[in-house]
Amino acid sequence: MVQKIALFNHKGGVSKTTTTFNLGWMLASKGKRVIMVDADPQCNLTGMALGEETEDDEVGIERIYQTYSNIKKGLAPAFESQPKAIEAVDCLPIKGQERLFLLQGHVGLAEYEVALWIAQELSGSIHSLRNLPGSITDLLDKTAEKLDADYILIDMSPSLGAINQNILMTSDFFIVPTTVDFFSVMVIDSLAKVLPKWYAWATRANSLPLLKDAIYPFPDVNLKFLGIIVQDFRIINGRETGVFETWTKQIEQAVSSKLVPILQNHNMLLPQQEYVNQEINSNFCLTKISNFNSLIAKSQKHQVPIYELTPQQLGQTGQVRKHNQKKQEDFRQTFSDLADKIIGLTSMAYAVSA
Repeated sequence: MVQKIALFNHKGGVSKTTTTFNLGWMLASKGKRVIMVDADPQCNLTGMALGEETEDDEVGIERIYQTYSNIKKGLAPAFESQPKAIEAVDCLPIKGQERLFLLQGHVGLAEYEVALWIAQELSGSIHSLRNLPGSITDLLDKTAEKLDADYILIDMSPSLGAINQNILMTSDFFIVPTTVDFFSVMVIDSLAKVLPKWYAWATRANSLPLLKDAIYPFPDVNLKFLGIIVQDFRIINGRETGVFETWTKQIEQAVSSKLVPILQNHNMLLPQQEYVNQEINSNFCLTKISNFNSLIAKSQKHQVPIYELTPQQLGQTGQVRKHNQKKQEDFRQTFSDLADKIIGLTSMAYAVSA
């Protein structure tokens, strides 16, 4: 049974896309079949996976879009009242990693935002839109079944719109990537206010006969919090620099004192022992990832994770190459440990639910 993991933060610039790509590749390296879903109309994940450095690349991307489906086209039968049912998307295989696939994004996904918002108002006037709230789940489940996927990683847009509300509350798990700054502290406080409202909406939606009896039924609500990822801190002499250490502590404190109690009250946490088993403490920090620096540009250019760049792709010599190769190995270990924690947490959760 596939496990859907949403990477969500309504603040932009927190490396959701980079984390999704590197984590997806690592999970696939560990034998899991993974679908990365680009649910952000900015299509950054799609661009990273396909490459868009030259005009020839743009022509290639156009050809791929004519060959493979995408998230907007996959949802069109529901949102555009087409006389056919939603079908599994033909996902794009990621070159170099046979167990990794991309469900491509589309800038037009944002066109569905208003219709979904109206449908999710749960008023008496939504009868004609009753198939919309369950359609995203239906599309992802059918696509996962077609590919026999173990995981779906969803790269979400930085917003609090209806599409994100739907995707998050119909996922199995979620991770909150953060960067070490004041605004990420604000995000944690914001999530502590927003998530209870979304949870209440989702549980009500699941109880409505109108939505449960739809062509695409609204699913049960089983969302669980895996933790946060703290990113973009800088290392000097083996330690975080002072200002970054300060913000890291404030983010972790906000999570443990504000967000976690709210999640616990709304049944959005796994049993405490499951976190303990993965050496995750009360701040729920899954991992800390230092600044990618110049490696991220090379990763995007060659369409491979940072830790898979070859010496030729690095294109450097001497101490610079040696330094970056050391960083690569650090990133490899970081993402390997992160993948192991996620496999451990989600495997236990699946065993309990089964």
